[in-house]
Amino acid sequence: MKKKYLLAPGPTPVPESVLLKMAQPIIHHRTSQFSEVFRRAAELLKYVFQTEQDVLILAASGTGAMEGSVTNLFSPGDEVIAVNGGKFGERWGKISEAYGLKVHWVNVEWGRAVDPAQVEKVLDANPGVKGVLCQASETSTTVAHPVREIAALTRDRDCLTVVDGITAVGVFDVPMDEWGIDVLVSGSQKALMLPPGLAFAALSEKAWRFQEKARCPRFYFDFAKERKNLAKQTSAYTPAVSLINGLLEALTLIKEEGLENVFARHLRLAAAARAAMEAHGLTLLAPESPSPAATGVYVPAGVDGGRFVKYMRDEMGVTMAGGQDHLKGKIFRIAHLGYIDTFDMIIAVSTIEMALSKFGHPVELGKGVAAAQSILLEGFE
Repeated sequence: MKKKYLLAPGPTPVPESVLLKMAQPIIHHRTSQFSEVFRRAAELLKYVFQTEQDVLILAASGTGAMEGSVTNLFSPGDEVIAVNGGKFGERWGKISEAYGLKVHWVNVEWGRAVDPAQVEKVLDANPGVKGVLCQASETSTTVAHPVREIAALTRDRDCLTVVDGITAVGVFDVPMDEWGIDVLVSGSQKALMLPPGLAFAALSEKAWRFQEKARCPRFYFDFAKERKNLAKQTSAYTPAVSLINGLLEALTLIKEEGLENVFARHLRLAAAARAAMEAHGLTLLAPESPSPAATGVYVPAGVDGGRFVKYMRDEMGVTMAGGQDHLKGKIFRIAHLGYIDTFDMIIAVSTIEMALSKFGHPVELGKGVAAAQSILLEGFE
């Protein structure tokens, strides 16, 4: 027998109580019973997004909310800035170009956060820019970007800050209203502890004014139509009933733990992962601005990163993530978001130590585990 562990940054593990809610018999989506579930889930999403605005619930992956943000806010020919520091920053720009927007690319070295001064320089040089599209947490590079500072740059301009919070919402503090973020999107399969299939989008009042003028074509991802239906405690089109049943339970778990405690747990797990890797002299991908959602680590010289990740998954039963594009075969990524806790990190670190040993890399077994434990102990009274 080989027990399996999921420690990749999405999909993430799903709590047992959420699975049970999702296993309930299907009910019709146009009923008062389902509308009550939908209403309660929508209200709890406001708590997690830290906003008074409506949070739209879409049957889609997180990319659906990203695409919907572009089509609902802008018109063909509009200028936007895309912060391109990884696969998902690149995605913002590609979606925008697909709908005829002019993209000003702010390219950032993978593993580093964007300097807000770079964004400000492009904004000043291009006063017609209508939006700055960025990630709060760039999953591919395990970097946290300074979205608070970016939002401050657009606050007094005719320009929106549009943030992909797919591995940020419910992981670390990204208070939408307090920071003046105009659009914040997320997905179900990360910190919200669900299978893939739901996307979420919240818009500021400023963003809704942009929506009234936007002329990009749209049909399924029509945010105004979804907002109208949300007021009636339903969705514009057939919702993912089972996932929304699970969503209500997952959000209830987050509310019971409390956002401050959720954020503290993620920060502690992230610090433990980094300390463990550094104890073995391994190089972190994003040492200066690491995301609390996942830790990227360069594999040692002589170790094939692709084979390394595959070995941990197939032979040891522990799934982590590898690198993408030019980082493929060069890094592995440890997830510590969502339904992941203290002893999941012990499993992750011990797996890496044992796998490195199997790959012939000199490693002192238990050294990283001890470094992680010294931090993880802070979570106990």
